[in-house]
Formats: sequence, structure tokens, C-alpha cells
Amino acid sequence: MIDSGSTAWMLTASALVLLMTPGLAFFYGGLVRARNVVSTIMYSFIAMAVVSIVWVLWGYSLAFGEGGALVGDLSFLGLSGIDINDGEGIPDLLFVVFQMMFAIITPALITGAFVERFKFTTYMLFLVIWITVVYAPIAHWVWAPEGWLFKEGALDFAGGTVVHINAGMAALAAALLVGRRRDPGVEPHNVPFVVLGAALLWFGWFGFNAGSGLAANALDVNAFLVTNTAAAAAALTWGLISQVQNGRMSAVGVASGAVAGLVAITPASGYVGVMGALGIGFGAGAICYGAVWLRTKTNVDDALEVFAIHGVGGIWGALATGIFAVAAIGGTAGLIEGNGGQMLTQLIAVVTTGGYSFIVTLIILKVLDLIPGLGIRIEETEEDEGMDLSAHGERAFVGDGAN
Repeated sequence: MIDSGSTAWMLTASALVLLMTPGLAFFYGGLVRARNVVSTIMYSFIAMAVVSIVWVLWGYSLAFGEGGALVGDLSFLGLSGIDINDGEGIPDLLFVVFQMMFAIITPALITGAFVERFKFTTYMLFLVIWITVVYAPIAHWVWAPEGWLFKEGALDFAGGTVVHINAGMAALAAALLVGRRRDPGVEPHNVPFVVLGAALLWFGWFGFNAGSGLAANALDVNAFLVTNTAAAAAALTWGLISQVQNGRMSAVGVASGAVAGLVAITPASGYVGVMGALGIGFGAGAICYGAVWLRTKTNVDDALEVFAIHGVGGIWGALATGIFAVAAIGGTAGLIEGNGGQMLTQLIAVVTTGGYSFIVTLIILKVLDLIPGLGIRIEETEEDEGMDLSAHGERAFVGDGAN
């Protein structure tokens, strides 16, 4: 029952998705000030360690155990009950691995909202709690056959709701609760890091989306193509808007646009064709650019625009899936093909996953902040010194420009 070609591809796809987390670390690391590069990268890197352990002990079981409509049971606690030879198409353990990579990057995405000021030790505890009570239940709702949104027919091929809306809404909650930085800085300290990180994300996203069909087949080829198409369309759109508005095309802007396009195509990648991907990509570039501009008019310090890109981009992508879905590709027609009801289903998925993530993340962070000796925000002196030294005792750069 195990297909060697699909197994080989899914091993590769899993590695590609893991690569996205170091890519995110460079993307975020380049956007902050030089004295916070190490701490920003460590937020992502430590997620690879902490979430991996949580996932194999109980996270996978809560997400994909049979359970009920809201959460899985503990039948796979410590991956018990999963034999090395079990599986159809690919080994069951390979599905555990692939899904683990999604669980790793999702909380790492949130960190862009609170970089330069969130306690690292508290963050490690936050990772354990958040994966357990936010990520795993939402993954169960959307992707487990027993999940209520799965049964409702919500379409999310690779994580528009589970990963991006989830992370984006949690990031908004964190930014509101943690508060503004004392000195936000004026510009990214290392633009090549940002572009390198975006390139690694783009590359890894082919595993993210084209791997989500769980096989080496034509559907995954289509997912690969539409992923690249949407990213290209969004990058170009963001760059052109920047050129018109500012007279210059920002490298950071084009990189951000590419990520926005990748976010938006994620839920749709197994359901739309190339023309739908163009529409989703062009829309993501314009909508997320506008969301960033609107955020700058508020007092919310979502430092690296996580909500504007992942939250808003994920919302657009989930809704656009209901618009552009093609029955001949993913088996479900969208609005354009006459199935208006799919839009309502997508809207329900957006509201429920986003609302749950926002509210529960607020509660988690508030409780952590109230625990004596813990708290969520570093001291003012530590913030002024920079978290690289205060939290890790290291500096990314030594010499001129180290701050």
C-alpha cells in the first residue's frame, strides 16, 4: 500500500517545509535592528526544538486523533498505536512528520508581532501552551475527518486557516497586549537577509503547498505551478504600487509581496487553476499592501506586519478559494462556477478559526503576564540594550553598526 515515489516526494516536501522556518528567521531577522537579530532568529529556531517534542508527545494526537468534532483524543500519545509499516500511499509516520513542520512554523510566524520586547523564557512556555490549546484544535477542525469544519466542507488545502489566519490573529492579540516598542527604529538593518529569507520561504513553500496532496501526482504539480504564479503576481503588484506611490521599488516590499502571495494561495493551491492563481496573487499584493498602510495609521505595533500579511492575506486567500475553486481540479466548484454556498462555508471557517485564535491567545498571554516572576515583556533597560545581549549573551555583529 506504500508508494515509493509518493514517499520520496513527501520526505522531500517535509524537509522543504522545515527549511521555511530558518527562512522565516532570516526574513524577520533582517527587518529588526542589529541588536535584536540573534533573539529574533532564536524565536524561530527554538520553535523547531520545542514544537517537535510537543508534537510527537501529544500535539499530533490532539490534532489528528479520532476524538470528536472539536479536538482529537490521546490515542496517539507519544505516537503509540502508529506502526512503522502502517499507511496508505505514504507511511503514517511520514504524515506525522509533514504535519509537524506546519506546527513548527505557525507559532514562529506570530513572533514578528512582538520582536524586540517579548521575554524569551516566557515565549518557550507560550509555545507549549499555544500548540496544545490553539493550533492542535484548529488543525483538527479543518483537517481531521472528524473535525466540524472538515465536515462542513471548508476548503483549506495547505493551511490558510490553520496556519496563516491562526498566526495572524494570534499576532494581533500579542501586539495589542504586549504594547509598543520603546524605540521601533526607522528601517530594516539588513535588506539582503530579508530577501534571502523570502527566497527560502518561496522555495520551501513548494513543499508546503505541493506536498499537501500527500502524493506525487498531477494535483501536486498544479499546486506547485499555482503557488509560484500567485507569489510572482503578488510580488510584482506590491512592487508596482510602491513604484507609483513612492517613485521607487522597494526590495523589502517586493519580498513582502511575494510572501503575501504565497500566504493567499496556500488554501487554494489544490483547488484553483493558473488564472485563479493570478487573481489571488494580484489581489494579495494590493490588499496586503493596503493593510500595511492602514496599520501604520494606528497605534498597534505589529512590528513585522504579521497580521497585515498572514492574517489579511490568509483571510483573502480563504475567501478567494471559495471564489476561484474549479471542480475539475479539486472536486469542488467555487462562486465563479456557480457554487455560491462555498463562499458562506469559507466565511464561517475564517470567522471561527480567527476568532478562536485571537481570544484564546489573548487569554494565554494575559495569564502568563500575571504569573509572578514570569511576565511577557522584558525590562526597559533590556530593551534599550537589545535582546541579543540581555537574553542570549551574544551579538550578531561586532564593530561599527552593531546597534
